[in-house]
Amino acid sequence: QGKHVMAPKVDDNEDAFTQYVWSPAWNFYRDSKFLVRRCAKPDRKEFTKHVMATGMGFVVMGFIGFFVKLMFIPINNVIVSNL
Repeated sequence: QGKHVMAPKVDDNEDAFTQYVWSPAWNFYRDSKFLVRRCAKPDRKEFTKHVMATGMGFVVMGFIGFFVKLMFIPINNVIVSNL
């Protein structure tokens, strides 16, 4: 049971800044701090798995981009030559 610090109270006539900026920002800060405290550092095996998955994603996206570009070069040449 951690301490939850509440945002400073404002009277019933909250101004727009407090209602739409200060309170949401304070709540986000409080929730983020709680999340960071609850997170655990991954072990080496889990970290390696995440690195491999991220690397494979980069490689796959790179190949998709390369093949899309490769397909559009001749299509673009046909379009430009007919103008």
